[in-house]
Amino acid sequence: MATNIARGDGKLYDVYNDRFISIVNYKIYEEQSMGDTIGKWSGELTLADSINIPDGRRYVIELEDGRKGRCTLRRRINRAVSMVPLRYFYLILGVGELG
Repeated sequence: MATNIARGDGKLYDVYNDRFISIVNYKIYEEQSMGDTIGKWSGELTLADSINIPDGRRYVIELEDGRKGRCTLRRRINRAVSMVPLRYFYLILGVGELG
């Protein structure tokens, strides 16, 4: 099993109407096993815009290299530093192939 890491700036879209949501900064881990035709992928992202997006809905992420994939997001809060405003980041779970 091999793990590839993709990082960069991409775009997030609503899967149902192709509406652009935000520029994102992502880190995605792709796991591919021998004989697997569909790789598994997951990761995390932050939004460039200060907007609130709902958990559990489906989105499309477009990576810097042009690849796209469907995913769901789960919001997390970074509270590592006190006296700094809360910063949200999102865990990504890939749904299907990233290609």
